[in-house]
Amino acid sequence: MDAMSAKARTQHLQEMQEVHWDLVIIGGGITGAGILLDAASRGLRVLLLEKHDFAWGTSSRSTKLIHGGLRYLKQMEIGLVREVGKERAIVYQNARHIVRPEKMLLPIIKDGSLGKASSSIGLWVYDWLADVNEEEKRKMLSKEETLRAEPRLNRDILVGGGMYYEYRTDDARLTIEIIKKAAEFGGRALNYCEVTGFSYENGKISGVHIRDTPNGRTFSIASKCVVNATGPWVDQVRKLDEDVLRGKTLRLTKGVHLVIPREKLDLNQSVYFDVPGDGRMIFCIPRDEVVYMGTTDTDYTDSIDDPGINGRDVAYILKAVNRMFPDANLMDDDVISTWAGLRPLIHEEGKSPSELSRKDEIFISKTGLISIAGGKLTGYRKMASRIIKEIRKRNEQYKIGRAIGKSQTKEIRVAGNVFGSEQEMDAFRKGLQADYPAFHEQAKPLFEKYGANTRLILSSAKEVMEHRDIPQKDAAHYAEIKYGIEHEMVRTLSDFCIRRTGMLYFEPTRMSRELEKFAGVMQEILGWDHPRKAKEIQNVRTAYNSVMAFS
Repeated sequence: MDAMSAKARTQHLQEMQEVHWDLVIIGGGITGAGILLDAASRGLRVLLLEKHDFAWGTSSRSTKLIHGGLRYLKQMEIGLVREVGKERAIVYQNARHIVRPEKMLLPIIKDGSLGKASSSIGLWVYDWLADVNEEEKRKMLSKEETLRAEPRLNRDILVGGGMYYEYRTDDARLTIEIIKKAAEFGGRALNYCEVTGFSYENGKISGVHIRDTPNGRTFSIASKCVVNATGPWVDQVRKLDEDVLRGKTLRLTKGVHLVIPREKLDLNQSVYFDVPGDGRMIFCIPRDEVVYMGTTDTDYTDSIDDPGINGRDVAYILKAVNRMFPDANLMDDDVISTWAGLRPLIHEEGKSPSELSRKDEIFISKTGLISIAGGKLTGYRKMASRIIKEIRKRNEQYKIGRAIGKSQTKEIRVAGNVFGSEQEMDAFRKGLQADYPAFHEQAKPLFEKYGANTRLILSSAKEVMEHRDIPQKDAAHYAEIKYGIEHEMVRTLSDFCIRRTGMLYFEPTRMSRELEKFAGVMQEILGWDHPRKAKEIQNVRTAYNSVMAFS
């Protein structure tokens, strides 16, 4: 049975209790996934535990960009920009099917924070720090050239522009593909498994207490080292270990994104622009039939599990976008979906949310619990390397009992990526079209999620069509869901509709139309009864109502 199969959950739970792990990671977001891959590829016995689904928190609710953080140059975060700028190319190389080059237009406006000269210098420094290749280096544009690139910009405030490159991704899919690759190296991961406390031996953490959330069973597992990589929940987990938090703590800020139909704002490329007066900048990013836009940056102190979106958040983004694209005239009714994510930043007295550093930091408690917070999606690999470095440095305490070599993740391609070049990827896509002509429409969107594993899905879909009298679209749906259950630990309808496919955010109409069908497939494969099926459908509808609750 596949190590990432939801159908093997009983076996997974049994294995967890039988092994004395070298390392247990709490948190199934991008940071935890990166640590899992780094540790597993170095030969450690490592287990990742997530209380909800993988990428359930911030790692499915980011701006979905692999980028260097151009605006952090204004804060003189030179080291951060250099590191994540260089990491962009590595993440792209290792995850080609889900990390795509994205042309980005930076309009220079009359009352903006960057003028022509400072924009030119800033973009040049950005390219230099990130060691950008020649064809992707910045190009400065006149006002008329900028309008030719994007005719819908507000010509009354436009001065000029700059064109540069970032990379667009699917944050949740990147997370799951990293976890799947770690499983190939012997790493283990389990979703819906909550850490409720710690075991101790001679005053040091020696394991964790677990609650299996689907059935409420509790048990304990042994581990020589425990890493807390829970993002916004880092301080909550630290409190399980300490009565009073010592040293630095988190300051959570909320980032909101809106999704509109592309017909309402049909951009030629992504646009990244100033919001006059508050130092923020807004992305507008085309993605298939929609454009998503954001983000806000406000302090957040409410429920971490359910960061809400209010009318102020929506009004702020729409006002900024309408100012930059006055003929769009966007209104609340144009919004078809939203999401809100929390940034787990390190608290610094006297600084506004936008001024806080995005650098990651590591905290180590007296009992040996290692916690990591801060950081950016793009820097997940470096964050993982720093964690393993800390474990190596303190190996006398943790007594791993085996050599911990250098990180290999710079060269490790994530699951689904077997491509050394764009040409290899194009050839593979053409091969799919030739080998599975009946699934011509489904091949491209599947490939953009699953890469080389699309062949497994389409082969399965072909078998389904041969044995059932159903259209190719339904056969493809069946095969995709089956693949998710057997290879990506999909346990719920929400797992599939939100984290594995992003339909809640980017295809809510299609999701609503097909929801009953999707639930029927999962019912058949997982053996749900009718009340469970109805509950799963209702959970997805509740999630959609929640992201639209601002109106």
